[in-house]
Amino acid sequence: MSDEHLKHISAMDTSILEELMQRYGQDVWSFAYSLTRSRMMADDVAQDVFLQAYLHVASFRGESSAKTWLLKITRNISLNYRKSAFVRKVLLIDAVIPKQQEHSAEQSFLEREASNEVWRQVLRLSNKYREVLVLHAKYQLSLPEIADVLKIPQGTVKSRLFGARKKLSLMLTEDMPYELN
Repeated sequence: MSDEHLKHISAMDTSILEELMQRYGQDVWSFAYSLTRSRMMADDVAQDVFLQAYLHVASFRGESSAKTWLLKITRNISLNYRKSAFVRKVLLIDAVIPKQQEHSAEQSFLEREASNEVWRQVLRLSNKYREVLVLHAKYQLSLPEIADVLKIPQGTVKSRLFGARKKLSLMLTEDMPYELN
């Protein structure tokens, strides 16, 4: 199914919904998790995102990709969840590392720990910095797409991305006063 196909339908059937969930489900969940910092809340948000997409497919005008549209819905629902009374702190961070080549158990452990530390620090950033960094680094959205998802000017996206990188770099330097070889 293409984004072009999606913009021409006025009602979504379950096969289209299933395809959207398979194609973008992990992205939606991961973005929700980065915004809510809770696995349970990310589960709830992801379900709500696809329910809203199913109910409101007619609002998809094709001005952006289906992925951007779903991430925009994810952000809105996540912000609503975060504003509610049951927001909790993250207890565990579990970064997903893509499988590349075979490494020793020790090398894999060290890579996983380094990745976990980076994501711990990303989650410590204020929401305005965390959002742009996650959308850019993890989801590879362009500056115009990020501006569209966040409903802010592209210049603001640029400055927040610069600020996020600077803050993250400082945070990582402070927590790791020694250099790894």
